[in-house]
Amino acid sequence: MVTAAVQETPTIDEPVYVAAAAEYLHEHRVRLNPEHPPLGKLAVAVGVALAHPHIDPAFSGSQEETGQHLLYESGNDPWRLMLWARLPVIVLTLLFGLVVFAFARDLGGPAAALTALALYSLTPDVVAHGSLATLDVPAAGFVLTSAWLLWRARRGRPALCLPLAGAALGAALATKMSTLAAVPVLLALAALTVWVRRPRDVRRCLLGAGVVAAAAVAVVWASYLAVDPRLRWDPSSAHVPAVRGLHGLLVRALPFPEAYRDGMRIQFGLENRSWQGFLFGHVYSGGRWYYLPVALVVKTPLGMLALWTAGAVAMLAVRRLRPAAPYVLLPAGVLLAAAMTGTRDLGTRYAVFLPMFLAVAAGSVLTVRRRWTPVAATVLVAFVAVSSLHTFPYYLPYSNEAFGGPAKTHLRLHDSNVDWGQDLGRLAGRLHTRYRGERVWLVYKGSGEPAYYGIHASDPLRAPVRKVRGLLVVSDSAAAKAKGRLALLLRTSRPVDEVGHSITLYRR
Repeated sequence: MVTAAVQETPTIDEPVYVAAAAEYLHEHRVRLNPEHPPLGKLAVAVGVALAHPHIDPAFSGSQEETGQHLLYESGNDPWRLMLWARLPVIVLTLLFGLVVFAFARDLGGPAAALTALALYSLTPDVVAHGSLATLDVPAAGFVLTSAWLLWRARRGRPALCLPLAGAALGAALATKMSTLAAVPVLLALAALTVWVRRPRDVRRCLLGAGVVAAAAVAVVWASYLAVDPRLRWDPSSAHVPAVRGLHGLLVRALPFPEAYRDGMRIQFGLENRSWQGFLFGHVYSGGRWYYLPVALVVKTPLGMLALWTAGAVAMLAVRRLRPAAPYVLLPAGVLLAAAMTGTRDLGTRYAVFLPMFLAVAAGSVLTVRRRWTPVAATVLVAFVAVSSLHTFPYYLPYSNEAFGGPAKTHLRLHDSNVDWGQDLGRLAGRLHTRYRGERVWLVYKGSGEPAYYGIHASDPLRAPVRKVRGLLVVSDSAAAKAKGRLALLLRTSRPVDEVGHSITLYRR
């Protein structure tokens, strides 16, 4: 993860989060990126604070423009700033690995714990997104932590574990709003936990769920108060859409700060936009319910898919594991179902919680009393290790061997599955060593500034086709959805090189 954090240029979302974190530190207000709550960005702010960046308080552009200005126009070193911003997320990712280990050990003992931890550590999506200053891995890890603490409360010390489970749930809600789908499940599990310990005591069950809910609400409020104790919020600065119907009722019912509720309204507005997806060479508008399951099959190591399946079956079939199945399988299933209803088919990062929960389930395979079980599990974990380490250091575009490996992922998926703008720095190095002095035409999809990295290129989409001669460099996400002039340019060019399995170089 540190290798990736050092080598990769800013992905599309990161400058916005880093700019919001910097604003939290210096302006103490929630203005940028209100569609996401502040806790994950407060973690990023720890690294930003240690980097001591120069901030321009007079700049007043959009959140994307502010991110660009902070990185490239304020006298800061974007390599250094991005590394420091990413380090807190890396630390959180490592800590969530300990949660996976502890959860699996509670269910199946040390061997199960080591198996689960190995799968978690070798998951390409976890390594890829756990090394970025983004919110997907922190949000998923906090949900996992909440589920584990609820299971611990069932086994003992509920007076301690239930409030902590609520705090972890609140941390998830204060990081990404998509985790709201887990709230009913985790509150029901809290009630079930008390019911098992105090059968037929409905009042105590409701009290247990209430403790979890109250702790979660308190953490969400605390995250906003940590940014701005006065809770200043100006809806006019965020273009908050009107949300009516059931969604509007849901937003108004939430016991959270107004900035959080307006952030939800912005999220619903984003869902109503027309997003383009790309799946197995087909470009389409809107969401496809099967997108995430298909993308996960492509981007998950084959041995891991086998262990996930075996672990889920074991949790349902083995009597002593069955009580834990709702705590492991139900939150992951509900979150996946909710993510499948979205319209933004942009990457498996929206389901990064699945490798965390199913790593725990996979570890439980070793509780099956069969002579061949440890051998089979060891062989599958070794297969996962070879597949995962083979893609180093290009974890973002990983796909498994059945789909041709990382070099072929761009033929089937796009955006944060393959090319999120992370390889601009690597492209600069390639152009400098192999193509020095050549005319370069660039179509780049990302947040980096090519000129900063020494890439001096022309835009082929603004020049007559006949004049586009030399080296044509195109981000694979742009090539996946190419039409019009770009499609013509690609048809009349031949690929000669690639960078990071995310950018292709053509000769024309």
